[in-house]
Amino acid sequence: MSGDTNKGVFVTTSVFDDSAIKKAHDAHHSIILIDGNKLVDLMYHYNVGIQIKTTYEVKQLDVDFLKNNNYKDFQSIRQFE
Repeated sequence: MSGDTNKGVFVTTSVFDDSAIKKAHDAHHSIILIDGNKLVDLMYHYNVGIQIKTTYEVKQLDVDFLKNNNYKDFQSIRQFE
């Protein structure tokens, strides 16, 4: 590495061999190694190159709405609280 660097990042879609990991660990400056598995994890986490296929909507009964609108049979919906 050049003498004027103090950190670096190496990315591969494969894996780093043991000598590359040792070289990065023993370097006098910080070297981050991102292998294929970590790259996919980061892409997934930050939605890079990802397409959302399905989303789900989860609904919950608004009990306060029913309370405030004088729902006549409020006791029958208390099970949803």
